[in-house]
Amino acid sequence: MALYCIGDIQGCSDALERLLAHIGFSPSRDTVYLLGDLVNRGPDSAAVLRRCMRLDGALRPLLGNHDLHLLAAAHGTRRASRRDTLTSVLDAPDRNTLLDWLCQQPLARAHQHAGERLLMVHAGLLPAWSADDTLALAEEVQAVLRGPGLPQFLQAMYGNQPDRWHDGLQGMERLRVIVNALTRLRFCSPAGVMDFDSTESAAQAPAGLLPWFDVPGRRSADTLVAFGHWSTLGWLNRPHLLALDTGCVWGGCLSAVRFGATLAERELCQVQCPQAQQPG
Repeated sequence: MALYCIGDIQGCSDALERLLAHIGFSPSRDTVYLLGDLVNRGPDSAAVLRRCMRLDGALRPLLGNHDLHLLAAAHGTRRASRRDTLTSVLDAPDRNTLLDWLCQQPLARAHQHAGERLLMVHAGLLPAWSADDTLALAEEVQAVLRGPGLPQFLQAMYGNQPDRWHDGLQGMERLRVIVNALTRLRFCSPAGVMDFDSTESAAQAPAGLLPWFDVPGRRSADTLVAFGHWSTLGWLNRPHLLALDTGCVWGGCLSAVRFGATLAERELCQVQCPQAQQPG
């Protein structure tokens, strides 16, 4: 059995098919975690979702900001932008089946491998959160996504405030901070104040801000965290950090990491992708 993580697919179904073939993926033997943004900007989001459903258990997705955007657009709480390519899902005959399946997916996952823990999110973690905190907070959002309050949640999900975590947060403000950290975060202050304006590389951090993973004292620093979301960051491989959004939809690569006998043993596997969107 092989263990993999794959970065942002964003509707690039052909690239996903080629990458799975390249790594010799066997659904009866292997486990592949998909780090969010399954859909949007690429040419065939519906095909990506159908493949994930068909291989459920072997392909294990988590939700990113574009996946939540699809749910919001489907429920009429968010307008599609000119760059969206969601019609393959929204106009599909199996639309409801695809959307219902998407609502069942979490915002964070963990996997035990050779006695070590791998934590996976789409974007980032706030400095005050441990790995256990992150999984528990993600479950709070997942419970809403699976429940009758989904339309109301999607209506109130968007916004940049509150911009920091504290344990006393309740209701929608609490859920919004969790969603923003797990699906949108790139930079924050040393005190954990989130920034959503900059999408530059880590080397171009705005004044007073750091990449979330470089904040001193981050409570999850002793756990290997794999994430996507940050295409201008690209491939990053540190002992306790893996960044896997290598810009597939922008004409970069779709990337997978194959783990060996331990989480420290890693092999990067990539396929080149045709450009589906122009940056900017």
